[in-house]
Amino acid sequence: MIVAALMGFASGLPLLLTLTLLQAWLTQAGVSLGEIGLFALVGIPYTIKFLWAPLMDRYAPPLLGRRRGWLFALQLLLALAILLLGQTDPHRNLTEVAVFALLVALFSAMQDTVIDAYRRESLADDEQGLGASLYVWGYRVGMLVASGGGLIMAQYAGFALTFAAMAALMLPGLVTTLLAPEPVTHRPLPPSLRVAVVGPFVEFFTQRRNAVLILLFVLLYKLGDTLATTMTTPFYLELGYSKADIGTVVKLFGFWATVLGGFAGGIGILRIGQYRALWLFGLLQALSTAGFAWLVYTGPVIGWLAVIIAFENFTGGMGTAAFIGFMANLTNREFTATQYALLTSLMGVPRTLLAASTGYMAASLGWADFFIVCALLAIPGLLLLRRFRDWLQPASDAPADATQANRE
Repeated sequence: MIVAALMGFASGLPLLLTLTLLQAWLTQAGVSLGEIGLFALVGIPYTIKFLWAPLMDRYAPPLLGRRRGWLFALQLLLALAILLLGQTDPHRNLTEVAVFALLVALFSAMQDTVIDAYRRESLADDEQGLGASLYVWGYRVGMLVASGGGLIMAQYAGFALTFAAMAALMLPGLVTTLLAPEPVTHRPLPPSLRVAVVGPFVEFFTQRRNAVLILLFVLLYKLGDTLATTMTTPFYLELGYSKADIGTVVKLFGFWATVLGGFAGGIGILRIGQYRALWLFGLLQALSTAGFAWLVYTGPVIGWLAVIIAFENFTGGMGTAAFIGFMANLTNREFTATQYALLTSLMGVPRTLLAASTGYMAASLGWADFFIVCALLAIPGLLLLRRFRDWLQPASDAPADATQANRE
């Protein structure tokens, strides 16, 4: 559980460097709202993790083992990419900024693939929900440091020094990788690359009922929440909040709400079951997204910002914990990296491909209607969840054969 939290930090740190922190940098440099929205495309690697995941299932580096060997090399490359991103200049060469931001996203997505596989293989099935909540806690700490701490530091030290500091903060992840035990698995490596590529998909689609609907649900469950989050930094700045306001209230204050939400989500899954948790947390996520529209009418009032952020982060922490636990239990330990990458790739689609249009959506609809539309986008995923009720209901309510099927 401790390793899950520490690896969550290493995973969450680079994500918002190419979202919140980079958006603030581009906004300050005078880049248009539409172009800022298009920068969401640098996150494409998060949607194609299944392309390289079979290599990580099939091959083991010569040092540190299959999971830790890959992880250590990727974390070194990621730290270097973050450092080089900070040396670019949006005023002079926006393409260069995009290239290095893409490299950060690529190495970050590859790191996530290995971390997800490590957590799945290190924890028992009934520990996945709580492990996910600890992972979310660490993930949010990393996001807090990158966005909240990064924005505050950029206010006084500039963006180049801030990105250099973020690169140095990959050191805890490297130390964790060196000290953590390699997952013990009794399954051999896939005998060939072909088996590593084809096997996970054949197993997923033949051994699960409603496999296609499961993938559609993964795509839709956090769609509205993710699209709204993509444009929140320009939203705050346009309302009149300073970078220090955003870093202090949105990131630092909101962090504690996320921590509580993550723990509440992990405990809630154990108490009410996965199905009810996904329903309740998903509904609360949608309501919190709609809450951003209220800030349009209040203006830059710190008190209202704190209330909305506390609600959004608390419900987001619960929803993410339930969602990650749901995906982990769908994977087969023989093909952990590839199957989990398939699911998280779909989860990343809204943050990249679909989010690329959010700048134009916000400019066309206005901020209030934009957030209302994002809240309504949660409905299809919640309706689809009803199709999984028979095997997601709490174990105490399920017949023995259904419980066993869910484990398998």
